[in-house]
Amino acid sequence: MVDAPGGRAVDAGGRRRRDERGAFWIAITRPIEAFMRSVGRYEWRHEERVPATGAFILAPNHLSELDPVLLGFLVYRARRIPRFLAKASLFRVPVLGRFLRFTGQIPVERAGSGREPLTAASQLIADGAGVVVYPEGTLTRDPDLWPMRGKPGAVRLALATGAPLIPVAHWGIQAVLPRWSKRLRVLPPRKRVVVSVGEPFDLGPWEGRTDAASVTAATDALMAEIARLLGELRGETPPPGRWDPSQHGQSEFGRP
Repeated sequence: MVDAPGGRAVDAGGRRRRDERGAFWIAITRPIEAFMRSVGRYEWRHEERVPATGAFILAPNHLSELDPVLLGFLVYRARRIPRFLAKASLFRVPVLGRFLRFTGQIPVERAGSGREPLTAASQLIADGAGVVVYPEGTLTRDPDLWPMRGKPGAVRLALATGAPLIPVAHWGIQAVLPRWSKRLRVLPPRKRVVVSVGEPFDLGPWEGRTDAASVTAATDALMAEIARLLGELRGETPPPGRWDPSQHGQSEFGRP
């Protein structure tokens, strides 16, 4: 995304981008943006790949409890309203839960079947909205912070709706709020945070195939692409396989 004269955002073709942010979103986002800028120095790679209009699904890696704020910042920079699949326990927190419902976020019960959240997300996509789905379902358990084994929700949603599935990798936000920590690191210097938006993921080989084996294969390929993007940010080669909590005596959810 670039800025046209007068500060108006335009897309890569020089067309003015639709701004779907209302006064409410601007009001609640300004203090969040001010906080984010106070703790980080951000590099946004290929942010123009977040669609200016129409439905989309972002599939990012998950390093820190601050990730949703970072990804919300990314979506908001594209002049879109961010919506997330979020753990249902957050919706039971006074004030926060009411805010999440009011802003159209989608609760996910970790012990549930997963159908209701995907149905709600499908409706948002049918309405032309963008949805952020963390394929890992929780903070990565990988000791070196690579993406771990993915869950099928993002792929199932993309196959069911036809919305573009866009992998995203980011690195550095864990220096502001480390994994599982409750203590922000806000003292100078500001932390360097890099976010890279990938090309829409090609689900062609699995189009029309909803069997478990096909969805698992597509999810594995998606996680490999997210790991590849992350490897570029870190200047490292990602491991060939994904960390699997069940193979290391760990629960899929919660801190090990």
